[in-house]
Amino acid sequence: MSDNQALLVRRERLLGKNMSLFYNDPVHLVRGEGVWLWDADGKRYLDCYNNVPHVGHCHPRVVEAIARQAATLNTHTRYLHEGILDYVERLTGTFDASLNAAILTCTGSEANDVALRIAQALTGKTGVIATDFTYHGNTTAVSQLSTRMPPVGGHGGHVRHVPAPDSYRPLGGEAGEAFADAFAAEVEKAIASLQESPYGFSALIIDPFFANEGFPDLSSGFLAKTVAAVRKAGGIVIADEVQPGFGRTGTHMWGHQRAGIVPDVVTLGKPMGNGHPVGGVIANIDAINAFRKAFRYFNTFGGNPVSCAAANAVLDVLQDEKLQDNALAVGEYTRAGFGRLSDKHALIGNIRGSGLFMGIELVLDRATKEPASDITTRVINGMRKRGVLMGKLGIHQNTTKIRPPMPFSKENAEYMLSILDDVLSGL
Repeated sequence: MSDNQALLVRRERLLGKNMSLFYNDPVHLVRGEGVWLWDADGKRYLDCYNNVPHVGHCHPRVVEAIARQAATLNTHTRYLHEGILDYVERLTGTFDASLNAAILTCTGSEANDVALRIAQALTGKTGVIATDFTYHGNTTAVSQLSTRMPPVGGHGGHVRHVPAPDSYRPLGGEAGEAFADAFAAEVEKAIASLQESPYGFSALIIDPFFANEGFPDLSSGFLAKTVAAVRKAGGIVIADEVQPGFGRTGTHMWGHQRAGIVPDVVTLGKPMGNGHPVGGVIANIDAINAFRKAFRYFNTFGGNPVSCAAANAVLDVLQDEKLQDNALAVGEYTRAGFGRLSDKHALIGNIRGSGLFMGIELVLDRATKEPASDITTRVINGMRKRGVLMGKLGIHQNTTKIRPPMPFSKENAEYMLSILDDVLSGL
């Protein structure tokens, strides 16, 4: 039997206090395969949360690619090697033609840090706009963008926050064009504020799926006026694809494609190497060259041969197993299941998502849309006790976060839905 309390004591002694853990009763995991995880007591869990093992926990093709390359060579990019070139050529082929070059990093945080510096190199300015419920990583630069954990000394004067879009309670009072106009107007106000400051305006950084904000349902043209305003002011658009990228939304390979925009810079992270630490920045070669001229940047592990082998294997599996198509089909099937549960459980106020990134927003009253944040916490802990792992997020922390590995099947969805039905009934 596992001894979680002993592990918690040891963890605090060796890693420090306030190390975050999921669930009231943390899970001690020892093994994973596909969409399943096992704890130290042998209990099996359906993983409805983790996008890091994008093509499934311990996928044999990715494991084999890592082992083969690690047994051959691993070094940094100050030596010539085909691996990084082959991968970047293949990866950029999935983007718009203007996004034709890359810088490889180890994490999404590093990628977003580099993206902000690309914006500085291109504009000569440092002012940045983000939403007021975003997360783009944990370096000193990108941590300034998050409002959930204010940095020591407060936010720098170079950052402006705009209201996170909420399609269930839209700015302007209604969905559609008025909502898009209201969001664009907030961005324009932030741009004007930065232009009047010593910092000027360099970039708008967004997750085009607005994942941490609760992945609101937005029309494909929602961001058009916002992007136009950014470019009119001389800034660039940075799309953080760490969560919606690599086919997760089902409809498109990338979240910005689903949103109907072409950003100037795209950042990648977690799913890129299926758990192996790989991240990246995609941009036009001219933007990359401007960055290289303005900043002396070298990343010892970014783009190493083993990382590139892992990332290339992920693209192989996505293509060969048709996982983007699977995400679309299973996502639609699961949301239909949420609809049936909504008829039965008044707590479900809103159903949202695309592909294998979806969830339900729980409310105390459908008429007032009052968030049921505490109940949502109870739900995800109840699911964990029943062997299904999911999370919560959103502006009001009342939206379930269901973002499983891409091989997630309709049978897996039915299993999750049946337990969710029981947990909601138990409330």
